[in-house]
Amino acid sequence: MTKNVFIFVALLALFNSCHIGRFFVYNFANLRDYKKFQEREIKASDSPFAFEKVITDDFMFSNATSSLYSNHEELNQFHKDNKTVAFMVIQNDTIKYQYFDPKWEETDWVTSFSMSKSVISAMVGIALHEGKIKSLDEPITNYIKSFKNEGFDQITIQHLLDMKTGIDYNESYYNPFGNVAAGYYGRNLDRHISKLKIKSAPGEKFEYISIATELLGVILEEATGQNISSYCEEKIWTKIGTTHDASWSVDRIKGREKAFCCINGVAEDFAKFAKLYLNMGNFKGTQVVPEEWVRKSVQLDPGEQYTQYQNQWWMMERTEYGSQVLNYAAQGHLGQLMFVNPSKNMIIVRFGKGWGNVAWMSWFKKIGQSI
Repeated sequence: MTKNVFIFVALLALFNSCHIGRFFVYNFANLRDYKKFQEREIKASDSPFAFEKVITDDFMFSNATSSLYSNHEELNQFHKDNKTVAFMVIQNDTIKYQYFDPKWEETDWVTSFSMSKSVISAMVGIALHEGKIKSLDEPITNYIKSFKNEGFDQITIQHLLDMKTGIDYNESYYNPFGNVAAGYYGRNLDRHISKLKIKSAPGEKFEYISIATELLGVILEEATGQNISSYCEEKIWTKIGTTHDASWSVDRIKGREKAFCCINGVAEDFAKFAKLYLNMGNFKGTQVVPEEWVRKSVQLDPGEQYTQYQNQWWMMERTEYGSQVLNYAAQGHLGQLMFVNPSKNMIIVRFGKGWGNVAWMSWFKKIGQSI
């Protein structure tokens, strides 16, 4: 055996045996990662919905961008320079502006990454409304019975939703030896979960960790008797006018969904999920997600202290808005964003190969101020 053949065989063995090998072979996560993993299909709606499209040159977010962009071509170049592959501004169910990278089609799949966390939240709200989850104050061990991790009985479902678990977890996306790499590239999420340990009392401190959402996925499966792909298809994806089938990446054949990431679909269908929340869980007259759950997730009660994260959604600080209505967003690795501005009845969806050199949330806010 030649030296090169030996190295190739060794690398192949490493690739097949552990997530570390796959991390180095695949390098870093990207928008085409759905091609690397096994998946479960999520069927589109039988009653597709299309946003109206009215794109004109005078819709240039004048107050936000006039000093930088004098026409759509310059704005498109801005997106190209900042690694955007899909960008849509939707107001009153009308697409006012959109950009797609020349190498991407409008019907190409993009990967949600952690935007899926907000979809999981919606599913928890539905399961709670159906009585399949009894209470958010239940310990997660009422549902997760196969993992006997010490201290898990002190963590509630609400702790998972708010990322206040006390679980010891390394969220670094660039460490091949870290927890995220094991969860993302590994082929046995159950084994990964079984090794988790507690480092502090739950409920005391916010710490964003993807494994919290993975545990919510396990709870949903145990509570509903369905895998989360089929539950998402039945309860959400087929009810919001989606035009294209989607998928959810899993750890292995007949395995478990990567609940913390990895819904794969077209950009406009993700915008329809944002529209669902903009309309308080209602889609064209059908209450898909309970209104009470949407309000709990993305609004604050009068006098309630601002929090940057609740129920798997990112909250924007109070500014000119009232004490209850805030901008909010689902956010994913590489700058995947679903941004909702209720006061302007506006949705912005952005998918990218990376974040680029833009503070997107501030930029979205400026767009809202200009229209």
